[in-house]
Amino acid sequence: MLRFSSSILDVLIWSDVISFSGLAMNNTSPAAGNNISKGIALTLISILIFSVQDVAVKMLVTDYPPTQVVMIRFWGVAVFTLVWIMREGPIRQAFRTKRPKLQVTRGILLVLDIWFFSAALQFMPLSDLQAIFMLFPIVVTLFAIPLLGEQVGIFRWSAIGVGFLGAMIIIRPGFQDVNIGVWFMLGAVTTFALYTVLTRLVSRHDSTTTSMAYMAVVGVVLSTSVGIFNMVPMALNAWLLMGLVIITANVAHTLFAMAYREAPASALQPFNFLILPAAIIMTVIFFGHWIDAISLFGASLTVGAGLFVWWRERQKAKTAKREALKQVPIR
Repeated sequence: MLRFSSSILDVLIWSDVISFSGLAMNNTSPAAGNNISKGIALTLISILIFSVQDVAVKMLVTDYPPTQVVMIRFWGVAVFTLVWIMREGPIRQAFRTKRPKLQVTRGILLVLDIWFFSAALQFMPLSDLQAIFMLFPIVVTLFAIPLLGEQVGIFRWSAIGVGFLGAMIIIRPGFQDVNIGVWFMLGAVTTFALYTVLTRLVSRHDSTTTSMAYMAVVGVVLSTSVGIFNMVPMALNAWLLMGLVIITANVAHTLFAMAYREAPASALQPFNFLILPAAIIMTVIFFGHWIDAISLFGASLTVGAGLFVWWRERQKAKTAKREALKQVPIR
């Protein structure tokens, strides 16, 4: 549910937690999975709100240390998380985990990822960063092979190759000076992909509530232990922007959760990639920067590869379901 840096990260973390912890697939709501059009509408609205949040975050990290911005945002969104956990049951129960080291590692990776992304925002336009972040599902697939034991066939390997080709077109090493923000962004992609794979792994043992609790606590402790030593006085307009970031994060997360209760994750996942055109539009409106044609082409390749990976995973899930039904004895 929680994500504390950029919109695409917010969208992916919430959809990943829901998809692999079973919240969207259970019967918590009688309407779950029965109103796809409403789920899509809520997803699109949440993406728009996340994009507004992105603009506010970039404005803040331009003038203030990213570690300070991340720390304050963790504080604000952690309150929302606490309320959500309390609705699910006793807080003590939420912290009972079968894999404590794995949960703590997830939290550390999350904070590292956010620091990387926030640092990248200082050096590169938002649209360019989002284009590079489209590598995320490709890198997740690579990490899932050794850590989750997933099998990857020729089609998905081809998609991985196309995705990295798209990233190289965006970065263009050897043809232009590589912005330091690119390295920060690649660090964000790597740490978030590892975080996602560990989320899938820990979901086999712990509930969504437990994963949320550890994510929030580790995030607050780690971000505060660093951010508190880099604080600088913030002007009134900066605090207003900070308030906007926290409010939009909470509202968008709530809408996103509602969307996944209305429609299955498999139907909504492709719409997450719309965050890239949203970022391009917001970058033009608020910062006057147009993504160049070469980068846009590279981003299109990467998005296409990511969508193909999603499609292959969905096909594999359908095949596994059919095979499971065949094994059910007929009486």
